[in-house]
Parts: sequence; C-alpha cells; structure tokens
Amino acid sequence: MTKRIFVWGCLMIAVLLVLGGCSTDKSGLSQDKINVTTTAYPLYDFAKKIGGDYVNVINLVPAGVEPHDWTPKGRDMMNAKNSNVFLYQGAGFEGWVETFLNSLDKDAKTTPVEVTKGMNLLRLHEEGHHPEGEEHESHEHGEKDHHHDSEFDPHTWLGPNYAKQMGENIKQALIQADAGHKDEYEKNFNEFARQLDELDAKYKSELSKVSKKEIAVSHQAFGYLCHDYGLEQVAVMGLTPEAEPTAKDIQKVKDFVKEHGIKYIFFEELVSDKLAKTIAQETGAETMVLNPIEGLKEDQLKAGEDYFSIMNSNLTNLVKALQ
Repeated sequence: MTKRIFVWGCLMIAVLLVLGGCSTDKSGLSQDKINVTTTAYPLYDFAKKIGGDYVNVINLVPAGVEPHDWTPKGRDMMNAKNSNVFLYQGAGFEGWVETFLNSLDKDAKTTPVEVTKGMNLLRLHEEGHHPEGEEHESHEHGEKDHHHDSEFDPHTWLGPNYAKQMGENIKQALIQADAGHKDEYEKNFNEFARQLDELDAKYKSELSKVSKKEIAVSHQAFGYLCHDYGLEQVAVMGLTPEAEPTAKDIQKVKDFVKEHGIKYIFFEELVSDKLAKTIAQETGAETMVLNPIEGLKEDQLKAGEDYFSIMNSNLTNLVKALQ
C-alpha cells in the first residue's frame, strides 16, 4: 500500500512538472519564449516560420474575422503591451494602431515594429481601382497615415518579393528581442526566403502563359501581386471590403468585365459574396475565390493551411480565370 501511494505521488509530481513546463498563462503569453503579438494573419504566419521554437506568437485578430472590421478589446491591448514584440503592418492597414502606440509609456515591455517600414510601397490611384506603377519608400508615418484613407496600398504580403522584405524586418525584430538565438532566426529566415523565391518563380512561369491580364476582385487588395506579374485589377470596393461601392463603381466594374471578356469575378471567403454574384449574373461571368490572406478561417487553420498553400491556391484560380 505504501509503495502504491509512493508511485501515485511520483506520477502526480510528474504531471505537475509537465503542466508547469507549459508555462503559458490564460492570456496565451508564454513565460519561457519570446512573446510576439500580431495584427493580421500574414504577420502571424511569418513570425512563426522565422521564430520557430523560440517564439510564442499570438494573432490578435480571431480566426474567421476580417481584420478591416476588427478593433481590439482590453485583453488584446494587454497582450500586445505585455508581449516582447508587437508586429503591426502599418501603411494605414490598422485604423486603431495610432491610439495603441500613443498609449504606451516609455517603460512599456513591448517593442512595436512596423513591418512595412522602409519598404517601397505602391501609391494608390486617386480615381482608379489599382495602384500606380511607381513605388515610394515607406515614410515616417504621421497620425493621419494610420487609417484606411492612406495613400498607399498596405497589402504588401501578396507580392512574394515584398513578403521577403517583411520577413527581413520581422527577423531583425526577433534578433533584437532575443540575440541569443540569432543563428536560428537567420536560418529560418533563409528557408522562408527560399520558399518565397520558389513561389515567385512559379507565379512568373504560370502567369506568363495566360492570355488575359485583367482581374475583377471584390476589394482592392491585389496591387502588389498585379504589379509584380503584369496584371491589372478592378475592384468593386476600395482598400477595405466594408467600403460601400457607389452605383458608378459597380457600373465601372461591369463595363470592365464586359470590355475585357472576364470570365470570373473573384470574391473573398471572409466577406459576403453577394455583390460579386450579382455582378457575375449581370455580366455572364462566374465567381471564384481569390484570397487576400488577411485572415484564415478556423477550418483552414486546423487543416494546416498557411500563406504558401493559399498563395498556391490563388495561383491555380488566377490561371483558370485568365485563360
């Protein structure tokens, strides 16, 4: 009997040690890894790939939620403030981020990192539906630039070459926070960059074979992809999918679809496809998904999908639509 009690006691101690070793509190923050909070799925995925086993990454925006519609709650703000690194896209993507940054005191634990800082961003056409062909180095953002009326397209991750620059900025942020694992972060980034180079080569190869170059999309998110591969987008809505299109906007899309013989109207999984279907019906087109990868649904995450799998699915759909 005494022996059995001793054995059970040892088992209980072992269980407690295992549970203690998990050392992640209810907020999701880890006690033994570098905590990174992010404001969009691409930042989350890139940070996990580059950080590997040494980082605990929390995406503030829940699965299945369109980030343009989302604003942080108190718990989200606390997670961001208590993390080691706070990664945000910048370029006007997060409408709430200026308020958050202003709330940080000088002794704040977290280090905010604007992932698009120093990048050559595409300036938006004032009256068109796609970015101009010129690039502009990311400037020091003032208060007015931290909202969705930004003059720059913030969806940089949809161009693999731009995604690589984002990864470089994330890598540097991780090294600054955890210099002891610099070699591991460098190694992980090099593998990440290699995969992006392969993706870029695949896009160039496949899209060089298509006969059409025009795409109709639900919102103006694909400027960097179009810029890199010689495509042109027309969007029903502006930079954000919740932007209400005017009758003139809708008619312009219809005219564009008919003029260029577009067979598919692309829609997104995190927003309603009602308008895309209406335009498709009225122009004799069909609908198909083109994912801006601003967020993934819960079932996609459980299935192990990530940035690269979605980008490959996007390429398959682009090739089909542009034949």
